[in-house]
Amino acid sequence: MAESWWGMRDEIFADGLRGSVPRLPSDPAELEQLAQRYLPAGLWSFVANGAGGGRTLAANRAAFDAWEIVPRMMHTDQNPALRTELLGTSLAAPVMLAPIGLAGLAHPDGEAAAARVVRDLGLGMALSNSSSLSLEEVADAAPGAGLWFQLHPPKDDALGASIVRRAEKAGYQAIVVTVDSWTRGWRPADLDHGYDPFLRGHGMGTFLADPLFRRSLPTDVPAGSEAWLTAAAAQWRAVFGHAGLSYEYFARLRDSTDLPILIKGVLHPDDAEQAMAHGVSGIVVSNHGGRQLDRSRAALDALPAIARQVAGRVPVLFDSGIRSGADAAIALGLGADAVLLGRPWLYGLAVNGADGVRHVLRCVLAELELTMLMAGAAEVEDLRHMVAPVPGRARGN
Repeated sequence: MAESWWGMRDEIFADGLRGSVPRLPSDPAELEQLAQRYLPAGLWSFVANGAGGGRTLAANRAAFDAWEIVPRMMHTDQNPALRTELLGTSLAAPVMLAPIGLAGLAHPDGEAAAARVVRDLGLGMALSNSSSLSLEEVADAAPGAGLWFQLHPPKDDALGASIVRRAEKAGYQAIVVTVDSWTRGWRPADLDHGYDPFLRGHGMGTFLADPLFRRSLPTDVPAGSEAWLTAAAAQWRAVFGHAGLSYEYFARLRDSTDLPILIKGVLHPDDAEQAMAHGVSGIVVSNHGGRQLDRSRAALDALPAIARQVAGRVPVLFDSGIRSGADAAIALGLGADAVLLGRPWLYGLAVNGADGVRHVLRCVLAELELTMLMAGAAEVEDLRHMVAPVPGRARGN
């Protein structure tokens, strides 16, 4: 049998014989608990919690319990084929890092560390619009990485176009337009901490490097000073969020780039159809990890109907709720062409920098591959015949 991702399991057991145990747990729940010790209370709350009473956050996870894998015995004796091509980006497995802002507050190496890891593992990453480092700094830190850029459309179309042109010049391979967070959701935990990192000048690396954005900043105080950052934060608030966004935005953005453009934040098949009619190259089924709208539909519940509606015309990606390789197998079986892993990679970064991100990804990939192998799935497509509703519990099908 060829070298595999799940060989990590045997590495860990061999280390155990020598008296060594991993610094990070393989259990996602334990990793989350560990990360809480490494992150300041305000930042932990900002990352880990959801909107309102957290019902959407909980629903994202509970939705996975409505589905099960029905294995087929003795159907394969080789490691599953995981390599895939997605909008021109070659991936060793259908797993990418989801865009998460403020990584520099979790670890000094921030998004650059994560980008180097995905390059080394042959995976991909969507860089957050709210990254601590600029998009150029991240690209320069990991030449050859499969990087996409997430854009929260600003009120000023010219500023959005400037950022997208910079991303294309820097070697990013796709633009992911996020449409479900044009303003901040109601997040009681953040309110109770009085914590908004953007008011403190964080998460603006890409904006601070943009020539159009910098034109509005004061020139009579030193760049990077407290007064300068205060002015930058005020300007960021003035341009962030495009409340009047419509599907016509994609046609305008197309004038600024030749890169594939995806829409992120879709939960209804009709919205997917509208987006495709306006030229998007991919759909990301997501509810922003439960961070925006309480009592929103769980992302996994929305996936099957959207996948049927799209019917292979463009790739469908899934975000919101993935914690493990088994979770990824369920989402892939329900029609996703790839999954985006969110909070866990930031937790790994907080605990152990790049090595933490690598550990998290290898755990997910090892479990995904082993799940497929034990289920008798020789390739991802086989999962679509093996994922079935738990009797009396399945939703969104």
